[in-house]
Amino acid sequence: MQACAPTSSGQTHPEDISIVEITETPHIGSPLWGVRFCRRRVRPSRLRFGPAVPRAAGRRARFLSRSTIALCAGLWLPAIGAAAERAVDLELVLAVDVSGSIDIEEAVLQRQGYLQALRHPTVVEAIEQGRLGRIAVTYVEWAGNLFQSTVVDWREISDARSAAAFAEALERKAVRTELWTSISTAIDFAALKFEDNGFRGKRRVIDISGDGPNNRGDYVVEARDRALAKDIVINGLAIINGRPGRYGYPPLPNLDLYYEDCVIGGQNAFVVVADGFGDFGRAILRKMLLEIAGLAPPVRLLRPATERPRPPCDAGELQLRNWSPDFYDY
Repeated sequence: MQACAPTSSGQTHPEDISIVEITETPHIGSPLWGVRFCRRRVRPSRLRFGPAVPRAAGRRARFLSRSTIALCAGLWLPAIGAAAERAVDLELVLAVDVSGSIDIEEAVLQRQGYLQALRHPTVVEAIEQGRLGRIAVTYVEWAGNLFQSTVVDWREISDARSAAAFAEALERKAVRTELWTSISTAIDFAALKFEDNGFRGKRRVIDISGDGPNNRGDYVVEARDRALAKDIVINGLAIINGRPGRYGYPPLPNLDLYYEDCVIGGQNAFVVVADGFGDFGRAILRKMLLEIAGLAPPVRLLRPATERPRPPCDAGELQLRNWSPDFYDY
């Protein structure tokens, strides 16, 4: 190292120099051989020009600077992409059963329950009281392993206006039902919705509602475990429907216990029970409030001596096989 060349006034001001570098080209014959580069910080009143640099050196310096900028920009692209994600308190997938056991009137009651909950002032207040005061929500409907539909894609909800906008978008969509019940495919479909959705939540939750067990696709516990491995929480809303489906398919006794053992999972996972579709509005309101707040209902520490039988996790497949082997093989 050595000091820079003097300014045109013939004096060097040490306090003006931040870094002094001398660079020589690596081989004889280069256009830059013997050229010394000096970087100095000067006061505006003392601005001077250093030694003249050959034109070739200037071109090379500009080329190196542009290359360096391009390289740095490439290295920073992943970080910029990650920073573009909107931070929220919760990413929530509302996964709604529209399978064959639900007739169109029940499907309408179910949709109305979600609309009322989304517009409810208590839900809006719970969102606003979060650490960031905003959540991201998407609404999907599912039936058999061949039917999963995104009805309203990801939207941010942070106040009454954005909640109403989400509800209005949902209300404009037609209500429909499809055949079979594949909770496993619904979970897989919902889990994929979190990827590249533009949001980054402290919690990621699938809110899955239904009135029957899995009878199509993979076994439900396999899909549940795949979602849990991605740190996704699954909560359940079990609709206790005592009547047979529209094709005579019988309801599963103790569906809420099936949801507890086979469907839900993750930190603070829980099941809320709706006593028929007429009770759905109350149940979904309670469920959404718990999910937004990151809470779970109280757990019973003691169970009655005459405890209800708990269905196995393949109860839906067994039920369909016994009810109609032809439909099971379909």
